[in-house]
Amino acid sequence: MAVTLFPLSPFAPSRQVLAQNAQRTVDGRVDDKAGAAIPGAIVYLKDIKTLAVKTFICGADGKFHFGQLSQNEDYELWAELNGKHSKTKHISSFASQNKFNFSLVIE
Repeated sequence: MAVTLFPLSPFAPSRQVLAQNAQRTVDGRVDDKAGAAIPGAIVYLKDIKTLAVKTFICGADGKFHFGQLSQNEDYELWAELNGKHSKTKHISSFASQNKFNFSLVIE
């Protein structure tokens, strides 16, 4: 049995193009100064370009998750509860990773 090998098509997407189309995820936990999880904290994810904001209300474990985020957008991430908020974290479109994990502290 003969096997014929064909060169890759010039129209096939490269690894770089496939990586650029991958979706990003952001996970993490909201804690107080002592390191205890804060249930009910609201986490905000703001698209800097469109100003669209997604929210996530943390459960008893204080964890949050955002999925299906564009590789080509910049984001701001922060948490709030009862008028107090965490520092703002930034996610750049220039960052090469697809998975981000943040610890947000509300003082």
